[in-house]
Amino acid sequence: MKIKEYRTQFIDALTPLYDAVEAESFFYLILEEKNQLKRIDLALRSDLVFLEAETVVWNSILEQLKKEIPIQYLLGKTSFYGLDFEVNENVLIPRPETEELVEWIIGSQKSKGESQKISILDIGTGSGCIAISLAKNILNAHVFAIDVSEKALATAKKNAENNSVNVTFFNQNILETEDLQRQFDIIVSNPPYVRNLEKEEIKKNVLDNEPHLALFVEDDDALIFYKKIAELSQKNLSENGQVYFEINQYLGKEMIDLLERMKFKNIELRKDIYGNDRMISCNF
Repeated sequence: MKIKEYRTQFIDALTPLYDAVEAESFFYLILEEKNQLKRIDLALRSDLVFLEAETVVWNSILEQLKKEIPIQYLLGKTSFYGLDFEVNENVLIPRPETEELVEWIIGSQKSKGESQKISILDIGTGSGCIAISLAKNILNAHVFAIDVSEKALATAKKNAENNSVNVTFFNQNILETEDLQRQFDIIVSNPPYVRNLEKEEIKKNVLDNEPHLALFVEDDDALIFYKKIAELSQKNLSENGQVYFEINQYLGKEMIDLLERMKFKNIELRKDIYGNDRMISCNF
């Protein structure tokens, strides 16, 4: 079958679930990954065809997309802050909003220069996207990362190796940690923050496929991870050190109140590209 003809069938099959633009973007992502062909190749050569074996592979992927399995899991990778990351069912798929948090940290460090070594801790690292992006872009940083999931850490370690950076990883439950054992200049976390009451807002492909351990918290204790990390920061943040969090968009005021009660200073709440309260920074 000609690839152009298959493209039409592919998009038509997905448009009940996705809009046509998104379905078309899926097609070209898969085309580049599985067939090493770009959009321009198809535009220039309308005679290109799929072999029968290739059609079988494509039909299998299409059926999984129709079940709303995220395309990043099907391809086994995604892009984050200009880097490639392996992803699987053990880690969350990195979001554009988290790139904004990384950009904030990198920008703040560039303004200070790179005259001396700094230590950074990423709590709940998942795929390692935050820790690895910081290690890649802040050359004077020694980056550490913690996660409770051994399977997530295995993925993160692989991503660090693939992106040629050194990150020190620890398998650790932060809620059971009493001391971080050393001082850090930057502590950053994108912990679980979606309340169960917000599940109805979560897309089915996320709810059915991404690890709930990394997503959800109880409604009556939604800030449990932030409180714990803030407590540890009080003891393990170096002088003039900075804490950065990605947060629940509905709990910006509650986060400010929490940090103020715990005597943190210079609290700054920022919105993401969608206009939602998404990240907060402070020092102690």
